[in-house]
Amino acid sequence: MIWIIFIVFGIISFAVSQKLKSKFKKYSKIGLQNGLTGAEVARLMLADNNIHDVKVTCVQGELTDHYNPAHKTVNLSEAVYHGNSAASAAVASHECGHAVQHANAYSMLKVRSALVPIQNVSAKILNIVVIASIFGGAFLFNSFPFQSILLIIIGAYSVMTLFSLVTLPVEFDASKRALAWVKNRNIVTTSEYGMAKDALKWAAMTYVVAAIASLVTLMYYISLFLGSRD
Repeated sequence: MIWIIFIVFGIISFAVSQKLKSKFKKYSKIGLQNGLTGAEVARLMLADNNIHDVKVTCVQGELTDHYNPAHKTVNLSEAVYHGNSAASAAVASHECGHAVQHANAYSMLKVRSALVPIQNVSAKILNIVVIASIFGGAFLFNSFPFQSILLIIIGAYSVMTLFSLVTLPVEFDASKRALAWVKNRNIVTTSEYGMAKDALKWAAMTYVVAAIASLVTLMYYISLFLGSRD
């Protein structure tokens, strides 16, 4: 059953990811009427929100855009940083939306940041259990009660699921801030706004799929634990 869950959501995740890439590629070919690049959009949005201690940088990779609260940097992929399309404006303003959340002490972002180290530890624990079960399954299950192993997995997945669920409002709020700003600031035209909104919708879908997959996996292990008790 667990392999079926992994395969099904793996396929869904791949499909959504490909859809996002196709949307970004499509909208990246249509330049903004104002000619602003992603980097210029980002700096303008930060300035409009009185944020002057965040640096906009360019990083390698495709769709590697992210905001780093520790270093206070809005990191844009090369296509977004140099691009002057609706897709570039959408992604750049979205990442700046996280910077605005940080500056305004947005509660869900604070919760997510607090969960990061715990989530990292949980991921490492899961990796250890998976590797141990593959290469030393007999030793693992002979040394530790099956229910104890399930409790460890459930505990780790609970943290990861919580992290995934908390990430959703953080991402949706950043997109909401971004779209409101590009519209009110006249960064995009009506048609360009539709492209930006569509691009961010598919970006958000990747987080939705990840959260559902994590929740379903957690429920499976919980049902397995309850069944083992019977």
